[in-house]
Amino acid sequence: MIAQSRSASPDRSAHSPVSARVPRTKTLRRALSLTQEEFAARYHIPLGTLRDWEQGRCAPDSHPALTSTVIAHDPDGVARTLKLHPSLGFAR
Repeated sequence: MIAQSRSASPDRSAHSPVSARVPRTKTLRRALSLTQEEFAARYHIPLGTLRDWEQGRCAPDSHPALTSTVIAHDPDGVARTLKLHPSLGFAR
């Protein structure tokens, strides 16, 4: 019965929250022509956290996910804001 229920259940890996967000972060970084190091420094994201997001080991929670959306719409504005208010950066 266990084998049957496993085969009957759809493969959800393509629709998981992690896989849904992983391409977005990497795509956004590449669209801005930034390396991982540059993107992490510019947006105050720990480099290890950014790598985890891009490699699918974890996904941004709601705050970083929202900020990623804002970065996509106004990357320079977010960078300016973080320079003025470094405490607004991401925490792991």
